[in-house]
Amino acid sequence: MLPAFLTTLLWSVSAISARKSIAAVGPVRANLTRLALALALLALYAHTAGSGFAHADTGWFLLSGLFGMGLGDIALFYGMPMVGARLSVLMTQCLATPIAALAEWLWLGTTLSPAQIVWSTTILVGVAVAFFPGKKTVAVRPLGLVLGVCSAACQGLGAVLSRKANDVAALAGQSSDAISAAYIRTLGGFVCAAMLMTLWSRLAPQAREGAIDKATQPKRHTYRWIAANSLCGAVLGVSCYQWALRTTPSGVVLPIVACTPLVILPFSYWLEGEKPSRRSLLGGLIAVAGAVALARVR
Repeated sequence: MLPAFLTTLLWSVSAISARKSIAAVGPVRANLTRLALALALLALYAHTAGSGFAHADTGWFLLSGLFGMGLGDIALFYGMPMVGARLSVLMTQCLATPIAALAEWLWLGTTLSPAQIVWSTTILVGVAVAFFPGKKTVAVRPLGLVLGVCSAACQGLGAVLSRKANDVAALAGQSSDAISAAYIRTLGGFVCAAMLMTLWSRLAPQAREGAIDKATQPKRHTYRWIAANSLCGAVLGVSCYQWALRTTPSGVVLPIVACTPLVILPFSYWLEGEKPSRRSLLGGLIAVAGAVALARVR
């Protein structure tokens, strides 16, 4: 459970850093830049002290990255303006867990105990209470709902594919370290992001995402936010995520990771002065109680 909690903390810091970098250079460029930087750091380790591409699980981890860090993030990005940020987060975080748990049970035969199911559900209820859209929200478009479900499905399937990769390596008598697994998974996500950037450049060459002129050239501190986003998210965060999935079912890991938006709240208050609502605090308390109870389940 420790790596799952570490993932939640690291991804919370990454999310705050992402806001700063996206505001300066645009979402597509910020995402591609942080993945490229993460790939360089992870590749340096994977091809020296790590296992690189030598193990039987390489293809499965690439698929995991394509789904989880590639297609899932793209669907979330394009669906968010159609249904609003809160509903997008709610759909992705709360639907990914049952999708992953069901897929892992049908495919890999992994079962959860009744206690694990109860406390995982409690966490998701807390997230739902905290982030359920209020009265003031954007008009919901059907395509946005479809993209939200697709994002959740890709996130859930990405986790299950990582579990499958670990099983394949174990059957082959191999064991990739978590950082090398994160490297291969990030590579899959980078391929998707690069394809999106290329497609966008061809479709709208005069209005490319992230295109900036000298008047809006990002300042030096912007690159520090991109570096923090990359290090805490795609490097350390994904490494801890793969570490967690190696030993724990996705139906248990994902509810813990779903607390990431809640952990962001104190960071937002500290760095940006954004005061959390009473409902957010109530949902946070419910989710924390569920996480503590889940961690105590054997």
